[in-house]
Amino acid sequence: MKIETREYLGRFQKSADELDKLVNFNQKELVYNVGIWLDSVVLKIQNRSWLNTSPETKPFEESVFFSVWLNDESIQKGKIYYNIHALKLRQLTNYSIKSREFSNAFRLRFMPFEKQWPNVSVDFGPLTLMEGWVPFDHEHIEKLVADLASNFLEIAVIIEDLLKERKK
Repeated sequence: MKIETREYLGRFQKSADELDKLVNFNQKELVYNVGIWLDSVVLKIQNRSWLNTSPETKPFEESVFFSVWLNDESIQKGKIYYNIHALKLRQLTNYSIKSREFSNAFRLRFMPFEKQWPNVSVDFGPLTLMEGWVPFDHEHIEKLVADLASNFLEIAVIIEDLLKERKK
């Protein structure tokens, strides 16, 4: 990883710290993590109810989560990426979920919000519910990351509702 990891981790953390100030973030019981994942600096967000409750479960693995990330390749392309992953949904013990059906239901409910997400696509398999990017702007990276995370707050209810409908 060649990017200035420490610098971008700090800047992503500043964006994440702004989330704590948002009433909607805390009311929705969302949690976040900033770190390195697959050679990328990442901010991940999810609700604790979107993952297994066993002590062995690691956040952001068997779950649904939103992420914003950058890496050497994305910087070269002039992009910061974002997406929503739905990983190992069949293994979520409190739910009865078929991955493809869940992803199709999400995409249908996401359609009215698509215009609010720059360069977004839903043309993926069931593990990536949506993905897009915004232009990389080194000077304003904290705002870009915070804006994407805030935007996620508006659609987190889609995931919450879909999971409630599939609760055992």
